[in-house]
Amino acid sequence: MYRVGVLRDFIAQHYLIGGDWGAENQLHSHPYRLELELSGKQLDQHQYLVDIVAIEQALDRLIAYYRDHTLNDLPEFAGINPSLEHFARVLCESLAQQFLHGAVERISVKLWENSLAWAGYEVNR
Repeated sequence: MYRVGVLRDFIAQHYLIGGDWGAENQLHSHPYRLELELSGKQLDQHQYLVDIVAIEQALDRLIAYYRDHTLNDLPEFAGINPSLEHFARVLCESLAQQFLHGAVERISVKLWENSLAWAGYEVNR
C-alpha cells in the first residue's frame, strides 16, 4: 500500500459545551496540527498516488476556512461540542470528498490540539 502524507499547522478557537470542563468551557485557542495521510495500492501514469501539490492546495483552502476562527460559530459545529474527535471527522470527511477516488482507497486525519493530545478519523472506500 502506498502512503502519502502532508502536515499543516494552524490556530483556531473554541469552547466546550454540554459539560463542566473547567477552563475548557471558556473561549481559548489551540495550535492545531493536521496530519493527512492518503493510501492506495496503485500509482497513476506519473507514478504518484496523488500529486502532493494538489494535496497542499486542498489543505491550504480547507485550513483557511478554520484558521483564526471560533469553531462554535461555524455551521458544522452548531449546537455540537467542538471536540477534537468531531473536528478530526469534519476535516477527514471534507478531504475524502476531494480525494477518495481513483487510486486513493483510504484517507486518515490525525489532529493534534497541542504537543500531547490528538484524535483521528479515517474514511475507507
